[in-house]
Amino acid sequence: MNKIEKAQEISRILNRIYTKVPIPLNHKNKFELVVSVLLSAQCTDERVNRVTPTLFKKANTAIKMTKLQQKTIYNIIRPCGLAPQKSKAIFELSRILVKKFKGKVPESFEELEKLPGVGHKTASVVMSQGFGHPAFPIDTHIHRLAQRWGLTNGKNVVQTEKDLKYLFPKKSWNKLHLQIIFYGREFCQARSCYGLECEICRVCNPKRKKPIKTKK
Repeated sequence: MNKIEKAQEISRILNRIYTKVPIPLNHKNKFELVVSVLLSAQCTDERVNRVTPTLFKKANTAIKMTKLQQKTIYNIIRPCGLAPQKSKAIFELSRILVKKFKGKVPESFEELEKLPGVGHKTASVVMSQGFGHPAFPIDTHIHRLAQRWGLTNGKNVVQTEKDLKYLFPKKSWNKLHLQIIFYGREFCQARSCYGLECEICRVCNPKRKKPIKTKK
């Protein structure tokens, strides 16, 4: 089975299991989405969703966030980890949004990636889930699964994004990246499947006998 055939089988399985996929991070506007995705770095979505209601009750726009003390932001988001860096990034990106974009979140990869704490993955999530533009956010979990399923050589997330965008139709990207995340959490976890047990791993690599070691 070549990569194109694997991609088709994966799409079939994911569409059967996940006809609808909710957005994991709770938010009510694009600014809240940016902050939530920033907080999710090296942190679970569940923990972010426990923290953000308190933060957004105080400040759910860039303008309101600039009126908070950075220490206040820090104290609220501390359970998410990396709080010193994240609180500074949230405060600084809020100031930039107010100064350059009248408090609005910009609708372009270029402008988003210039914001403190916003890398390509975060920008991809915002463009996809916030604005509805085709994007394929690649986090470490999708990177790992793409390697297990034989869709990429696994050198880095940049190459993985390029490979997946080539293999899957553009119209499917926004839904697909969420389907992969949910499938990984439920059926192909890092320390259980090892490329041998779940339906997709068995379908994509029926002759595999040994656990696969994924590259960073």
